[in-house]
Amino acid sequence: MMTKRIFRAVLGISFVACLAGMSIAFTVLYSYFDGQLSKELKNEAEYLAVSLENYGTQVLEDLPESSERVTLIDTNGTVLFDNFFDPKTLDNHADREEIRQAMLTGSSKTVRNSDTFQKQTVYYALRLDDGKILRVSSTQYTIVAVMSGMVQPFLWITFSILMVVGLFAAHISHKIVEPLNQLDLEHPENNESYDELAPLLTKISWQQRTIREQLLAAKQKQEEFQMITDYMQEGLLLIDSGGEILSTNHSALKLLGVKPELQIFVGAHRENVLTLNRTEPFCRTVDAVLKGKRAETVLELDGSYYQMSANPVVTDGKVEGGVLLFVDITQQKQSETLRREFTANVSHELKTPLTSISGFAEIIKDGFVRPEDIPQFAGKIFEESQRLIALVGDIIKISQLDEDTLPYEKEAVDLYSLCQEIAKRLQSAAESKGIDFQVAGQSTIVSTVRKIADEVIYNLCDNAIKYNRPNGKVEVAVVGSSQKALVQVRDTGIGISAVDQRRVFERFYRVDKSHSKQIGGTGLGLSIVKHGAAYLGVQIGLESTEGLGSIFTLTWPRENDAPALEMKQD
Repeated sequence: MMTKRIFRAVLGISFVACLAGMSIAFTVLYSYFDGQLSKELKNEAEYLAVSLENYGTQVLEDLPESSERVTLIDTNGTVLFDNFFDPKTLDNHADREEIRQAMLTGSSKTVRNSDTFQKQTVYYALRLDDGKILRVSSTQYTIVAVMSGMVQPFLWITFSILMVVGLFAAHISHKIVEPLNQLDLEHPENNESYDELAPLLTKISWQQRTIREQLLAAKQKQEEFQMITDYMQEGLLLIDSGGEILSTNHSALKLLGVKPELQIFVGAHRENVLTLNRTEPFCRTVDAVLKGKRAETVLELDGSYYQMSANPVVTDGKVEGGVLLFVDITQQKQSETLRREFTANVSHELKTPLTSISGFAEIIKDGFVRPEDIPQFAGKIFEESQRLIALVGDIIKISQLDEDTLPYEKEAVDLYSLCQEIAKRLQSAAESKGIDFQVAGQSTIVSTVRKIADEVIYNLCDNAIKYNRPNGKVEVAVVGSSQKALVQVRDTGIGISAVDQRRVFERFYRVDKSHSKQIGGTGLGLSIVKHGAAYLGVQIGLESTEGLGSIFTLTWPRENDAPALEMKQD
């Protein structure tokens, strides 16, 4: 583009210069030749005047045919001689301008155009000593005629000049632009170009440095913001006034169900936020925030609950967009549900033994019991009170584990020895049902809280006996390695269905509700196992097949300061 502009500028200036130069030259030459003609006419008139005084009118008669027109006019204007026309046919010349002027001043020059304006006649009149007027005239082309005759040569000359100038202009324009095209704008200060460009290159260098610093600062801020938002568990979405996504973090896309391969697509193409979720609460909240209102709602997504808070971004009274924040409140919701269920279950479980105790006591008080039956009723009251005490004790244990208020410290515990002790305590219960109870494995020492570990393993073994079949089998295996220690409780009992496995660790949840009274217990055993394992930092694994039995696995991570593994076969 710049090359063309330079080319056109050079060519245009050349054309104007040619036009102006030729016009000036023509004007100067025309004026020169016009002056020469006037000078020649004057000289010729003066020579003829001298000849007339010396030799008479014979001089005029002897003029050659190719000479200029010469006219001799008497003082009264009568034409005495004319070498082109018969004097008798000519009018009186006393009224001619050059004649009148010459009679007054001694000489005069007059130019008269022809009828077509193609030619003009120049007259020079000289007054002689005797008062007569000698006039010499010559005809020449007018400036219009000369210019019209010069049009074609002028055009050819101009065309030729412009052709030559065009070639030079093309070459010169490329030469002028070439240093500009070769500028290294990445390193402006290293260029060797026109001196006039030095201030521009210096300014470009300064601006580039400023832009690099600004981009670096912006990139750092963006990376910091991205790092912060990416490591947030909360989901974050920034949208503009049209609802298009400006920024987001992985948590938001994950909880809204956007697949990993589509996350880049969402960020790059400015998708509308409503394409991520079209539920009525979500759309209503987005619509409210785009109207400049703060809104909150709870979204249920894939069985999880999220608190969605939307705050508008307002600048000068105009809504520019919104900030959407998603907080996972699933645990809070579940805790509220469990709390309600726990309250209802505790009330029910406490009511049953209390009702029995109250009923038996009322019968004894009213005297409806024979004296020999009082020990039997007292035994029933004792059983129900023991059940009530056990229930309250289990509830207190779970509360202490939840609140992490137990004043215990970790110590080195041999899991194999601990399991053997628990087996001895449960041996009578196992024998009463014909259960074969065995402990196998090796001495495995871990750093843990002995009392809680005892409670957890005891409850698993107790359940394995209670929910086993008559003449069944319970196996406890202890396995240790440098990375972890395992305690596995295997039984041949009733098993747990896949549906019940998800809820078996809930408080008061019973798998076999029809035989719960006969089996006994408070329904809090596995809940104590869950909370106790969490307190110890132990993982619980469950494998079970309905009708075949269950396997509960406790996994202790081995710590660096744990004693070396001691091998001991049972």
